[in-house]
Amino acid sequence: MIRLDGKVALITGASRGIGYATAAMMAQAGAAVVINFNRHRQPAEQLARSIQERGGQALPLQANVARRDDVERMVQRTLESFGRIDILVNNAGIWTYGEIDTMPDEVWDETMDVNLRGVFYCTRAVVPVMKRQGGGKIINVSSTAGQRGEAFHSHYAATKGAIISFTKSLAVELAPYNILVNAVAPGWVDTEMSAEALRLEGEKITSQIPLRRAGRAEEIAGPILFLASDLASYITGEIVNVNGGNVLCG
Repeated sequence: MIRLDGKVALITGASRGIGYATAAMMAQAGAAVVINFNRHRQPAEQLARSIQERGGQALPLQANVARRDDVERMVQRTLESFGRIDILVNNAGIWTYGEIDTMPDEVWDETMDVNLRGVFYCTRAVVPVMKRQGGGKIINVSSTAGQRGEAFHSHYAATKGAIISFTKSLAVELAPYNILVNAVAPGWVDTEMSAEALRLEGEKITSQIPLRRAGRAEEIAGPILFLASDLASYITGEIVNVNGGNVLCG
């Protein structure tokens, strides 16, 4: 069993989907978890109460990761509550439709702000803390879309491809400080974000996946937990593909 006793984990976008499953799993492994949310307060607070009732430590914090002031305030609140940050999971993201010749500037900008600027702001705010502590783990959530592209979602794919490059760059930059930076690249996952697409085109989508189904949020949270643990102490700069065999790349 992986244990994270004594560790503090900040998970963005943790009120639902992959972030929710990651926060629950890390808390079960003994970590104190900060459950970041932007709009969905109720599920974040419910998860925090559930963890606390089982004897764990959890703090729900509202912050829009696309806003620098929000991120800095969230990091400061985390330090005030727990005194340290050992693990950052950059999970918050949005997925919207956009044909390239008709996509409004606002749609492009929103995706860049949340999916990419948010990762930058959170990472920049947490790295000085990890440097002072002598190390840490940063796990970014990318996507198969960032590896092969995705028609009608080019803005989303662009951010997820950038996250891969960001991950590899920081792995080298931060290695001297014992800060390990990795990413998980999920394929189709049965979450609120993809629910409509899976409902409308489920068979078409799953027929392209060797395992013939979409993943579950917990199946993405597991590899994130592994990368956050001591079992992954010699892994940095890696993109862990979790997609049921849908995209095979080294």
